[in-house]
Amino acid sequence: MTGRTETPDPEAGAAHAILAPTLHGRIALITGGSRGIGRAIGLKLARHGADIVVNYLRHRAAAEETAAELRAFGVRATTVRADVGEPDGVRHLFAAVRSAFGALDILVSNAALGVLRPAMELEPKHWQRTLDVMGRALLLCAQEAVPLMEGRAGTIVSISSLGSTRVIPHYAGPGAAKATLETLTRYLAVELAPRNVSVNAVSGGIVETEALKPFPNRAELVGRAEGSTPWGRVGRPEDIANVVYLLCQPEARWICGQTIIADGGYSLVG
Repeated sequence: MTGRTETPDPEAGAAHAILAPTLHGRIALITGGSRGIGRAIGLKLARHGADIVVNYLRHRAAAEETAAELRAFGVRATTVRADVGEPDGVRHLFAAVRSAFGALDILVSNAALGVLRPAMELEPKHWQRTLDVMGRALLLCAQEAVPLMEGRAGTIVSISSLGSTRVIPHYAGPGAAKATLETLTRYLAVELAPRNVSVNAVSGGIVETEALKPFPNRAELVGRAEGSTPWGRVGRPEDIANVVYLLCQPEARWICGQTIIADGGYSLVG
């Protein structure tokens, strides 16, 4: 770790303090929103006044706990169990959004899944499921979300990773899926800009979440990031959430189809 002193986060220590409600009246759906980066994004957007739909698949208790934390900011929050890797699951999710809110302003495609194996050991079912949850899900969710954004300034943000462009051991499946997600982000951005929908992606480096636990080389990845990142630490879910929040601001709408790398400079020197 370095001896660098970081600028204090003005929101730190005020977990339930509502700041200027810059997203007041806006409705956000976060897929995979019960834990980790998804949870952090929900808290960030709710802190600034957005109502939140927390999508989850397996972790119901965590989803309900997150929703309770969101409501503490004085916003509306609901949970929806749905598998975004399946077309029926996506349809069910958006039926629930329509029923609860009748509209949508922000879609964060965050749900992730992938088998950590070398490319030569991947089975077809692993490959397909990973692409469905991270690549196809963005497409299907966007197709359902855009009609709910009509007449509103819509925002779509997909969550990617450096594995889309860099070779990370055991990450062939998820890396290919993230590359698909980033490519689709560019196509959607061009197609949807005339409909007043902004589309971008956020890519983090090594972010400390439960998703790191299955990596057989976790200690090596974290150690390398701590030693190579100019800020001297791995990423935190809040680091990604802050960038998503910025992309939801009106001032960011000239950013179109970009993958914003938020990794503390790791990809520059790591």
